[in-house]
Amino acid sequence: MKRRIIRAVFALGGGALGLTYLQWMWDLFGISSIFWVNNPITNFLVGALIFWLLSLFLVGYVEKLVNRAEKVVTKTPPLYLITGSTAMVVGMLIAVLISTLFYRSSIFFVNTIIPLILMLFLGYLGLRIGTTRIDEWRKVLQIRKKDGNDQVLSRRAGENYHHYKILDTNILIDGRIYDLVKTGFIEGTLLVPNFVLYELQYIADSADSIKRVRGRRGLDFLNKLQNENIIPIEMYEGDYDDIDEVDSKIIQLAKDKDAVVVTNDYNMNKVSQFQNVQVLNVNELANALKPRVIPGEGLHVHVVKNGTERQQGVAYLDDGTMVVVEDGKFYIGEQIDVVVTSALQTDAGRMIFAKPVHSTKGISDKAEENTN
Repeated sequence: MKRRIIRAVFALGGGALGLTYLQWMWDLFGISSIFWVNNPITNFLVGALIFWLLSLFLVGYVEKLVNRAEKVVTKTPPLYLITGSTAMVVGMLIAVLISTLFYRSSIFFVNTIIPLILMLFLGYLGLRIGTTRIDEWRKVLQIRKKDGNDQVLSRRAGENYHHYKILDTNILIDGRIYDLVKTGFIEGTLLVPNFVLYELQYIADSADSIKRVRGRRGLDFLNKLQNENIIPIEMYEGDYDDIDEVDSKIIQLAKDKDAVVVTNDYNMNKVSQFQNVQVLNVNELANALKPRVIPGEGLHVHVVKNGTERQQGVAYLDDGTMVVVEDGKFYIGEQIDVVVTSALQTDAGRMIFAKPVHSTKGISDKAEENTN
């Protein structure tokens, strides 16, 4: 069907060119006086036939270009399409207005070639202006609506909406993105670049057994996301040959697509924020969802090891939060009740400091038993 449409467009375009230029060619060959040769119907049919025959050789190449253009359009955010096409049309209209100065000339280069160059140049310039500095265009595109008797300025609904969420290698290996997607907290379309997939495959083929297991787990989670159709997921086939690091490629892709990077890597998070790329950090989300504790609150913990300071013990809550227990050294391997003294939020997570509910006498007895 698509090939038929392409051939039909070729034929119609050839017919239009035949109506315009074949009369000049008949004059050149001296046969313009023959009525059945030099008439609009003949000119249209001859031009259409020539270009239809030409389409038989070019239809495959044109079809590939059309398919590639369709992929680009479907992957491009709507705001890019609107601003880019609008700015391109404006540029071409300006070119038409300027070209009216050259149409009066009898010189072919001046009345034909220069207007064509102007249209191509200003159209491309408009397209570039419309598709760059997209954040500034969002601020320009505003709508006003009435709220009661007052008019309030309202941003478009899509201002803070990013269509693509780019997954890095770490978040796929981590696996929590699968559970997060199932809950419905992630919207839009997940975008997995090919260079991330290649890195994941390289890790899965590693000689190191631990790395190999991690890589295969990441591939398994990616396949589950793709097969279960919980959320739209696309593969990005492009690459940045001038950039070596995969993380840098992801950041550049996020800039080009106006996308959000989904990661659990602390360094990736900081670098992306420094380059004004929005990041969804799963670790930050997990920390935000952990239950809050306040000083004086009681906890029941299992002390598992010594702390870094003298006589400290370390325990962990069910969500992985570290609890540093004062004098916990004497209770290693036991489950005890503790009272929270303070909590500290760090970049790596939250730490809770606590002390046992037991009396000082009990601690002294433990110390004597360990000494004996």
